[in-house]
Amino acid sequence: MKSYLIKYFAASFTMLCAGTQVLAQSNLLHYNRPAQYFEEALPIGNGNLGAMIYGGVDEDKLSLNDITLWTGEPDTKVYSPEAYKTIPLIREALDKGDYRRADELQRKVQGHYSESYQPLGCLRIASSQKETAKDYLRTLDISNAHAKVVYKSDKGSVTRDYFASAPDSVIVLRLKAEGGAAINRVFSYNCQLPHVIAVHGHEMSIDGYAAYHNLPGYTDFAEKHLYDSNRGIHFRTIIRVINKDGEVNADDNTGTLSLTNCTEALVIISNVTSFNGNDKDPVREGRDYKKLVRARIDAAKTKTYDELVKRHEDDYKPLFSRFNIDFGTTDEAIAKMPTDEQLFKFTTENQKNPDLEELYVQYGRYLLISSSRTEGVPANLQGLWNESILPPWSCNYTSNINLEENYWPALICNLPEMNRALVGFIKKLPVTGEQTAKAYYGVQQGWCLAHNTDIWGMTCPVGEHGGDPNWANWNMGGAWVSTHLWEQYLFTLDKDYLREVYPTLKGAADFCLGWMIEKDGHLLTSPATSPENIYVTGSGYHGRSLYGGFADIAMIKECLLDTRDAAIVLGEDKRYIAQLNSAINSLLPYRIGKKGNLQEWYNDWEDEDPRHRHQSHLFGLFPGHHISVKETPELAKACKRTLEIKGDKTTGWSTGWRVNLQARLHEGEAAYKMYRTLLSFVHPDKYKGADKRKGGGTYPNLFDSHNPFQIDGNFGGTAGVTEMLVQSSVDTKGVTTIELLPALPEAWKSQGSISGVLVRGGYEVSLSWKNGKVTDYKVTPRNRKMGKVKVLKP
Repeated sequence: MKSYLIKYFAASFTMLCAGTQVLAQSNLLHYNRPAQYFEEALPIGNGNLGAMIYGGVDEDKLSLNDITLWTGEPDTKVYSPEAYKTIPLIREALDKGDYRRADELQRKVQGHYSESYQPLGCLRIASSQKETAKDYLRTLDISNAHAKVVYKSDKGSVTRDYFASAPDSVIVLRLKAEGGAAINRVFSYNCQLPHVIAVHGHEMSIDGYAAYHNLPGYTDFAEKHLYDSNRGIHFRTIIRVINKDGEVNADDNTGTLSLTNCTEALVIISNVTSFNGNDKDPVREGRDYKKLVRARIDAAKTKTYDELVKRHEDDYKPLFSRFNIDFGTTDEAIAKMPTDEQLFKFTTENQKNPDLEELYVQYGRYLLISSSRTEGVPANLQGLWNESILPPWSCNYTSNINLEENYWPALICNLPEMNRALVGFIKKLPVTGEQTAKAYYGVQQGWCLAHNTDIWGMTCPVGEHGGDPNWANWNMGGAWVSTHLWEQYLFTLDKDYLREVYPTLKGAADFCLGWMIEKDGHLLTSPATSPENIYVTGSGYHGRSLYGGFADIAMIKECLLDTRDAAIVLGEDKRYIAQLNSAINSLLPYRIGKKGNLQEWYNDWEDEDPRHRHQSHLFGLFPGHHISVKETPELAKACKRTLEIKGDKTTGWSTGWRVNLQARLHEGEAAYKMYRTLLSFVHPDKYKGADKRKGGGTYPNLFDSHNPFQIDGNFGGTAGVTEMLVQSSVDTKGVTTIELLPALPEAWKSQGSISGVLVRGGYEVSLSWKNGKVTDYKVTPRNRKMGKVKVLKP
């Protein structure tokens, strides 16, 4: 047996017979020991409140989050109001080929950093009497969004049930002891933010607040958090314990609640912050969070456990059950292994495990439902779940891939409601984006978004005059995120919605039109950067800034095409449509480099890192639509060559992106190889074993590893598998083309099915296949009559 299995599964126990029956269910994560690390804990969430469940025996731990708990205040001040005056100087340096000077000047076109997403706190539930446990089982059933811990103690059996209810805005925990066992537990709370704890009767109440300003953990500033009790987002958490028997006692001295000699108890948790929108001061104009959380707790405590469960499931199940996928059945001996052991053997022994491949897809949908149900507050870099006060990359919205990748599965995987959080957020970006366009770039029309944003909708380039331009100065975020507005329309054909978001889409296009310059008869951007990548000139300079970067060209082209098509649908000004067409036709054409690759840089330079994780210049292939195997075969071939050069080893989110890129190229084997790479087992970040597996892949709880944890790879993988099986497009005449099994790999060819896939044109698709051929399919119109549809089969 490998040393990993000896060390990592040393605490495993024999599973319950009842648990073995549970394991026959699909959509189940199951483990035979408590979580020790965050990357082993199980996530639950209702789109606003979330928890990571550790399931310990002597001490259980629930790490809590509220998706609206951030540092900061409304972003009303322009950090560098005269930055735009530097743009002509940068362009002059680039025209002269002085790339070093251009990079130096770029640092003057930088603003403040984003604010940070904050942890709410940690509820610890410690045993007041030492317990022994056997037949331990910890599960997360994503078909009904229930987590459970079951084990046998010396005196009987213990069960804990957990779920996060969207209808009641609470997290629910039920503790139950049977067969002579009793519950004797002490509830305590830890919060890393300034706070006070009060306990009375059956309740614990925590009042606290976040910093009114924060600097990222990766900066050198000594003081990272600025606190003032009269500023910043405030919150109140209430924890209510309802016992069936036994006693509940509050201890003011220790700030704890005790549950003694009980056989069943209900714990109800809720939190509300004062966040009231990105333009409202959270203190002077904030929500009445104390009144709101009180009302939620009071309403929930009148309901029985069964009533709370029913309301939760009636809300959740219709969302989750719309979409199904089947690649076959995993061998029973493998399926009974704990999920982390399955993942480990899938990686190290190349085991065949279709159930695990299906589970990962559905898990992405589960995570999106659990983290994206708050209007105007999308899932962040870690979705909803973060334990650090200085989280990696501020746990913000990184717009050069990560924010957008979070929402790739929302439409195709039949969760359009989850897209509302993103659409609402995008609609608010022009408030600061118009200021950024003027102050930083001298563009008087439209709005833009740079590398990072946060709950306050900041849009400026970051760095505070010291950031590396290869990430700090990128400004195509608006062009990218605005394409999601048009995508929503393509899937719904809702003209009222399109009319509502059109000004935002047009504003992104207007910035692109105002930002581009003409050079040698073509429109391009100057200065440009390609997200986080570095070129090497012929003279050996490692540079960031250039003119005519093809990542910019790709995103601008997609944005202008989307805006033009939206204008045509809505019957907008024909002169504006003509202006867009003229700009599209004048864009710098793609170039194919000496290696047969799609060029990233204006000149055919080498990359400092040929296998760099970003592939932004392939945007036109995916998530864009203007490069395709059928319509632009030479460019598609160059994209394929680019991916060959980059190779297969990269970070988690990048691997998820490459699954989608290979799917669009109809390269089923390459897409599947990347998918298996995405499911490579990675140890928890703090694991110290000699056989530690690092890098991009998947943690024991199926969270994506960048590393550290970023949720975008989960969502990219979910979308990528669906793209392998179904793709769609709508032409200018309104004809929908649906491709079935465009990138089906050998591993899934024997038989399979997928249902509930949404496609462009307003349809839902289901299909089954055998021996690589479609045996049955159905195309169903959603909220419209059947239009013209072309179905392509292998």
